[in-house]
Amino acid sequence: MIGFAKRNLLVFFRDKAAVFFSLLAVLIIIGLYALFLGEVWVGGFQGMSGVRYLMDTWIMAGLLAVTSVTTTMGAFGIMVDDKTKKIIKDITASPLKRSSIAGGYILSSFIIGVIMSLVALALAEIYVMANGGALPDPATLVKVLGLILLSTFTNTSLVLFLVSFFRSSTAFSTASTILGTLIGFLTGIYLPIGQLPAGVQWVVKIFPVSHSAALFRQVMMADPIAQTFAGAPEEVLLGFKQTMGVVFQFGETVIPPVVSLAILAFTAILFFGLSILRLSRKNS
Repeated sequence: MIGFAKRNLLVFFRDKAAVFFSLLAVLIIIGLYALFLGEVWVGGFQGMSGVRYLMDTWIMAGLLAVTSVTTTMGAFGIMVDDKTKKIIKDITASPLKRSSIAGGYILSSFIIGVIMSLVALALAEIYVMANGGALPDPATLVKVLGLILLSTFTNTSLVLFLVSFFRSSTAFSTASTILGTLIGFLTGIYLPIGQLPAGVQWVVKIFPVSHSAALFRQVMMADPIAQTFAGAPEEVLLGFKQTMGVVFQFGETVIPPVVSLAILAFTAILFFGLSILRLSRKNS
């Protein structure tokens, strides 16, 4: 399984186009924010200090949640190509067990997702500091790294289950385009969750990747929120967090971080098991 995973990693990183397009959604978000979205969000908080730092960390936290989805989707393109080009027949004819083949695809895609997320984190922090923000303290970075691992594993499982149904490059490319377009809305990057219709907000709140974005925001925005909202009433702070997708509320209950973590863990285990079952079948 390890050897097969290494093969997949080499195939992915040799294809510069695959690497680029797996990061395309991330680059689009950074470009849109740098060109005009950033000024729009900052302009909405007139008279408050540290707003640029606050909104930069908000967008970059959401960016990390998106990265682990789009890059693992790009990594699983190897599996689709193997099916399309009939390479999978040679692979399954080898001494490798089907479970090892499935494990190799999963492991390589997970590693790719983590590597690309770390690259996105580095770029995000460079952007934040270039605009006057501060580098997170070691404790915050450890939490972010933990969230990257959990989010990537969750999204690897989700994306794998989706990709396991594709047998053509055309279907995969179409799904990648749709996912890359929707993910920015589902994580509240293009439009804050609080500004969406109530029904759409409900859908967003049950989407696992949205909980990943919320957790990243809670960790990465702790310092800028403390600076910007120092002395502000609790209801004002809560209203901001709900509108910007930092926390989710169902009825009168604000979802604590442990619940979001549990949702991600449960989703990862559920779809990982379903994916293994599908890939282990002879007709998959």
